Amino acid sequence: MRCVCCCGVRRLRLVSPSALPQLVELQHLVDLGGAHLQQRVVCEVEAGAQRYPVHAITLGNPSLDVPAIGFFGGVHGLERIGAEVVLAFLRSLVMRLPWDGVLHRQLESLRMVFMPLVNPAGIARGTRANARGVDLMRNAPVDAVARVPFLIGGQRLSAGLPWYRGAAGTPMEIESQALCQVVHEELLSRSFSLAVDCHSGFGLRDRIWFPHAHTAAPIAHLPELLALKGILDQTHTHHRYVLEPQSRQYLAHGDLWDHLYLQAAAMQPARTFLPLTLEMGSWLWVKKNPRQLFSRHGIFNPLIEHRQQRVLRTHVGWLDFMARAACSHRRWVPLDDAARETLREEALRHWYATALTSP
Repeated sequence: MRCVCCCGVRRLRLVSPSALPQLVELQHLVDLGGAHLQQRVVCEVEAGAQRYPVHAITLGNPSLDVPAIGFFGGVHGLERIGAEVVLAFLRSLVMRLPWDGVLHRQLESLRMVFMPLVNPAGIARGTRANARGVDLMRNAPVDAVARVPFLIGGQRLSAGLPWYRGAAGTPMEIESQALCQVVHEELLSRSFSLAVDCHSGFGLRDRIWFPHAHTAAPIAHLPELLALKGILDQTHTHHRYVLEPQSRQYLAHGDLWDHLYLQAAAMQPARTFLPLTLEMGSWLWVKKNPRQLFSRHGIFNPLIEHRQQRVLRTHVGWLDFMARAACSHRRWVPLDDAARETLREEALRHWYATALTSP
């Protein structure tokens, strides 16, 4: 694998595009977007005889004075629905560009970043890990402070087992480095930014996780997250999302978003960076179509067409809400110390009451 860092904007053609339909779709959207979109290859990943580019697509105002939001998908290649949700949202924006004046006004006050296919080799191979057998969401140099679930919390035993972190002391995988590079350049450089990473996992509910994953300790931005939950509940009264810290479900080593959140807090504590992970509840798809259990892809992706379309419609609407929330953050983020303290206490009661009352 080798990194290909690109300065400036290039119009890129893919190598062997027939090997990965999602890359073909991404290139098509870039072509349709024309001058409104900027495209670069952050790195290239080699998997056997095939080489796959990892793209970053940007649109909107590049000024560091405006907020930004990043949308990420395909970190786990087996969960291709995550990449498809990000691509579907990008497509909706591209299709609106020729006629939607409201969108253009929004883009004057917002930077948008897309990495729909962070792990293209994993998507092509149908594996959770990358071509080297490393789980990118267990790959960051962050160790859990308490016991993690066996295997699922991250392991260094073997790349032949799932949730492999990579060898101790080695650099992060090139895909992980690419994601971190884009986050540093496009998100952490601003006073306010959001990140949304789309996955699918076990469970009947769609969950929105925020850090921490390596510890049950609350993060500093609980007031902002509770305020975000408030405007989501008010705007989408009947939504089915559960917004919660990942630590309520399990602890894990090597979480990329913990790593980036900790870096942001250390580098620029006055800035606000809120990384969120969408975990689409795939048990619901299996419950409605039990035959999916016999398909490795079916456990993590809706296989019936009308159900996939419903999933895309649902989550594209939420991604649009998140973009609007980022653009208008000054209208809902608590600004004074008194308001933040009130929300922090309420957030502790809401998300951490059990931990606070346990001996």
